[in-house]
Amino acid sequence: MGAYLLRRLLLLAPTLLGIIAINFAIVQFAPGGPVEQAIAEARGRGVEATARITGAQSDVGGYRGARGLDPKQIDEIKRMFGFDKPAPERFLLMVRDYLSFDFGRSFFRDDTVVNLILQKMPVSISLGLWSTLFVYLVSIPLGIQKAVRDGTAFDVATSAVVLVGYAIPGFLFAIMLVVLFAGGSFVQWFPLRGLTSTGSETWSLPARIADYAWHMVLPTIALVASGFAGLTILTKNCFLEEIRKQYVLTARAKGAGEQRVLYGHVFRNAMLLIVAGFPAAFIGILFSSALLVEIIFSLDGLGLLGFESAIRRDYPVIFGTLYIFTLFSLVLQVAGDMLYTVVDPRIDFEARR
Repeated sequence: MGAYLLRRLLLLAPTLLGIIAINFAIVQFAPGGPVEQAIAEARGRGVEATARITGAQSDVGGYRGARGLDPKQIDEIKRMFGFDKPAPERFLLMVRDYLSFDFGRSFFRDDTVVNLILQKMPVSISLGLWSTLFVYLVSIPLGIQKAVRDGTAFDVATSAVVLVGYAIPGFLFAIMLVVLFAGGSFVQWFPLRGLTSTGSETWSLPARIADYAWHMVLPTIALVASGFAGLTILTKNCFLEEIRKQYVLTARAKGAGEQRVLYGHVFRNAMLLIVAGFPAAFIGILFSSALLVEIIFSLDGLGLLGFESAIRRDYPVIFGTLYIFTLFSLVLQVAGDMLYTVVDPRIDFEARR
């Protein structure tokens, strides 16, 4: 196990480098970068004008939007954003700095990328953890009951609910919840924005906890409603496969009760894939599903930060958050492999035929 874990950890570096390199190359061809935006502002046209800038070459500074500007001013703008160096050199400098977690400063926010990530990370991790926890609390009992009652009216009815949850994305659930319960068109039982109420810093600890839970209800429901379907079906299929095996028939033949068979014999084997898949489920909710939900509920987390940075072409923030996301995802995947051995110690990744 030690040698396997070491190999997996050693593979993190080239995988991380490859992902960063691919994204760096793609971004170089994206029009409307920070230099083009600064040129557009210098000409008095505003950021909106960058929508028409394609990065085509011209006689002044290499940018179509640079016509009429002093070449020295163009050079100063490029130096300010670090684009006075060739792309390969900029990439190598970025990799060198990233090894020490130095992501530089935001182009458009007066702060370092590390501080911005640290400020936003608690919101995203909080939302991801609660959502993943409740997805498991809903999906596992429901999947077990569907397996036990396979083909019954209960199984058919819950399958319809699962199908709806699978088909409708989380942000549509979020919009529906806003309309119904956050003052859209019906009642306003829950707040619409943020994770805390104004002035809650002066409240007592129990009041602040209750206020936080009150704000988390709708975003969590939106993510759970769109995320429980896949895990429910996986749980059902895992339990159905185990229930039909010979050792279950043997246990029943020896007189073991259904609860003993289900939770004493089947549960451990069936839960192997489900428990080991927890890191992947957390990654999926944290880095994909939560983005639009954060935007809808104005939750100032990493998803919203990454979205706004991509719109503004704030490259240090884009690459910094991408680096953190990728590193976090790769580490959690290794943790998922380790969970297999925790659930079933008989698994040996070092075994070879």
